[in-house]
Amino acid sequence: MTSQNSSEVRVRFAPSPTGYLHVGGARTALYNYLFAKKNGGKFILRIEDTDEARSTEESLRGVVDDLAWLGLKWDEGVDPVTLKDFGPYGPYRQSERLEIYKKYAEQLLKDGKAYYCFLTDAEIEKQREENKAAGNFHVNSPYQDWSLDKALEHIKAGNSAVVRFKTKGLQKDYILHDLVRGEVKFPSDMVGDFVLLRSGGMPVYNFCCVVDDYLMKMTHIFRAEEHLPNTLRQLMIYQGLGWAAPQFGHISLILDEDRQKLSKRKGAVACGILKQEGYLNSAVLNYIALLGWSHPEEKEILSVDEMIKAFDISRLNPSGAIFDRVKFKWMNSMHLRALPNTELWQAIQPYLAKENMQLPQDPTWQDKSLNLFKPYMEILADAVELYRPLDDKSYAILPEADETLKWEPTKAVLTAWSDLVKAHPGDYMSEEEFLKYQDEVKNKTGAKGKNLFMPIRVAVIGKPHGAELKILVPLLKKSSLVARAEQALSKT
Repeated sequence: MTSQNSSEVRVRFAPSPTGYLHVGGARTALYNYLFAKKNGGKFILRIEDTDEARSTEESLRGVVDDLAWLGLKWDEGVDPVTLKDFGPYGPYRQSERLEIYKKYAEQLLKDGKAYYCFLTDAEIEKQREENKAAGNFHVNSPYQDWSLDKALEHIKAGNSAVVRFKTKGLQKDYILHDLVRGEVKFPSDMVGDFVLLRSGGMPVYNFCCVVDDYLMKMTHIFRAEEHLPNTLRQLMIYQGLGWAAPQFGHISLILDEDRQKLSKRKGAVACGILKQEGYLNSAVLNYIALLGWSHPEEKEILSVDEMIKAFDISRLNPSGAIFDRVKFKWMNSMHLRALPNTELWQAIQPYLAKENMQLPQDPTWQDKSLNLFKPYMEILADAVELYRPLDDKSYAILPEADETLKWEPTKAVLTAWSDLVKAHPGDYMSEEEFLKYQDEVKNKTGAKGKNLFMPIRVAVIGKPHGAELKILVPLLKKSSLVARAEQALSKT
């Protein structure tokens, strides 16, 4: 067999642009990336877009943008900005490699390893019905022993054909030394003669993969467990072309809490949606890395550099990994709280801007507010409800405050509170000053418990229940507190 003759580690992530980038795909890309970087190799992005009906430029743009957002920089493939090729082994889009596949299909035809098959869909369906009882249906083509010349004459006469790979005469069993699963045995009679090229000339997945992985000099293929059944056909094609196969590693599936394959049904699994919801790319990478791999020191909070340093395929677990959304959110909170306040403020801006919030632009105020709110944030989107009470135009006396405003002590409490705020000498009061004023209102009015706290809360946030006032009040300007107190008083 022809060897790859490559000492350099070369791995690839090869998405189909038929939808969004799923967290399972992102994890496959990450493991390939980590393996390449750990071994001083190359990480390649190849686009498998031969599904003409479902592949779109919009999906390709989305997948590339998500990979770029995650920070998984590839060394060859399609450019993240222009989507044009860069690297020595292009084209990197399979739809632009059709002549290459045709060339190798013709080689297999010439060598008698493949043949033109003229069976119609109706004839194949009839065979399937007749063989239903057998359970394991294989196409029995009467054309497998036709000479190439005879088949070409038949095509010339206007008949359409697929190109099938001929499995007759190949070795009985195939042994795969899987880098994750150990020895996997494939009996060759698992598959019948399978299609390489459809009648329109479009190649099928397994054929494209083999040709591209060989010509692009891939040394290792890490992919999801669900691709394991494809491996036998691919090993046969490698044998038919006389090529050495790369090393394969099939990583575990990602499962939901009910141990079913992860799906949209139970929440966001698209990287783009996770980004919109306010998950950090560093947290996404950290969490998905640990779905099927573990750090040798069992560390949980990891940077990409720490992952690269510790990554070893011997620690890849073949068992299904549970996607725990609660733990994922916790991990995001750990990464979020580790951000410098200046970075975190920039990160929450799109969420605040979407709600048209008007907040102080003073960096000192921003820093102070984040020091107070950080412990309550798990995802960036949490900033919206935390900051909403600080936006003057969002302040309103809500219906749930009606009962509190009718209480007998409320007017006196609000009047005392308003007078103290107006007399405060500075633009902002400290937490200590707020607690002192609260005690003074209590002493002046005799109100205590909910008769004290709830009216003040209505005067600050418009409702009797909510965030702790000692956190909010120091972030509100004196003029805002006065205006809110007067609005509440007007309702008593």
